[in-house]
Amino acid sequence: MTDPSMRKSSKSSIPVKPYSNWQRYLDLLERHQVPERCRRWYVRHVEAFLAAFPGRRLREIGHDELGDYLARLASNTRGDWQLRQKVDAIRLLLVELAGNRQAMTIDWNYWAEMGKAISQDHPTLARELPPETLLRKAVQPEDLPEAAREAVVRMVRILRTRHYSIRTEAAYRDWVLRFLAFTGRPPEALGAGDVSAFLSHLALEKRVSQSTQRQALNALNFFFRHVLAQELDLGEGFRPAKRGRRLPVVLSRDEVARLLDKLEGLAQLMAGLLYGTGMRLMELIRLRVQDVDFGRQLIVVRDGKGRKDRVVPLPQRYRDALRQHLDIRRRQFEQDRIEGPVSVYLPDALARKYPNAATDWRWQYVFASSRLSHDPRSGQRRRHHIHENTLQKAIQKAARLAAIPKRVNCHALRHSFATHLLEAGYDIRTVQELLGHADVSTTMIYTHVLNKPGLPPVISPADF
Repeated sequence: MTDPSMRKSSKSSIPVKPYSNWQRYLDLLERHQVPERCRRWYVRHVEAFLAAFPGRRLREIGHDELGDYLARLASNTRGDWQLRQKVDAIRLLLVELAGNRQAMTIDWNYWAEMGKAISQDHPTLARELPPETLLRKAVQPEDLPEAAREAVVRMVRILRTRHYSIRTEAAYRDWVLRFLAFTGRPPEALGAGDVSAFLSHLALEKRVSQSTQRQALNALNFFFRHVLAQELDLGEGFRPAKRGRRLPVVLSRDEVARLLDKLEGLAQLMAGLLYGTGMRLMELIRLRVQDVDFGRQLIVVRDGKGRKDRVVPLPQRYRDALRQHLDIRRRQFEQDRIEGPVSVYLPDALARKYPNAATDWRWQYVFASSRLSHDPRSGQRRRHHIHENTLQKAIQKAARLAAIPKRVNCHALRHSFATHLLEAGYDIRTVQELLGHADVSTTMIYTHVLNKPGLPPVISPADF
């Protein structure tokens, strides 16, 4: 693609010789509506790519070579938008311009979007940070008096001692911070009247839902009981809003097929596993290699909601795709070992109990980020799991493309899994175990959205 006779602009270094390969690439950028201010950067990214494969024809560059280059690119690029730009520049060059058949098999969406790195305060890693650090991220030091900040830190420590989930910890911490900022009073002077006023403020002025108001009440009840050593009695003057029954969003089998058809690559595999196993989003995201059992055709969900393990079926439809993904993932892991020690996050005290587990293949995330992260405390290089937002956005985009007139998200696939099993005749206790519900009453909600909830089937009078 290089041409010694090309004349380049001194400002942008974009070649200007007409009808050259560079000119065709610039025309391609224009057709794909790449902003003009970004085109010179696309050219620079392509120049760097060509320098890595000197003298090679673009159509001859193979799948594994491209994967290795993209892996190095992801590891050496900091900003998410910069990585997306570099990946897009190379994709346009190889797929659209050169017609490289091997490049057409690359999961470009993974390298551009699904490889987004997670931050140090992400729920997966937040327990490694002391409560004081998380508090500084949530509130400015001057916003609350010292006594209030110390009280919130004590609450976080108690939550961790009792092994509450990190998401519950974050929710309770944020609600108590909002409550203390609302009252503006020291913790020792607070009482039930302050709580009633705050909850009424949420319902009347903020217009929060019943479940949100109850979550705030649970957080404040924990704060008063375990930190302030007070029993929170709101008296007869206040009653929290009753929780209404909300039916889940369930997709038909045809809608699920249309949704999955609009997804590609890793996003399609992950969405298919959400529907085929009924796992929650974070249970899928945090899946480790050793939890996939191809021999017994099952997946072990570790440390699910309520700190419970369970077993879900491995869908036959996605068995081969999952094997192929793990082969790619293994090559990525071996490349990490060649370039230097790369560890994975281990929960609780496993890193001390099993010192070599962090670099063991069995403990690696199945769905890992394309980018490495550096732990600012230990200095270790880590490969975390992918960011959950990328799959959520991909599913929402696919729902729009499939013209599904429902509020589709990752959890809708879990709802569809349960409903379709009940429609197929499975008993509700089996579905309860597969979903990991502690109480069958939680699973009972799916009986209200069945196509045939009664025996015999209920027929509308309009169809008599």
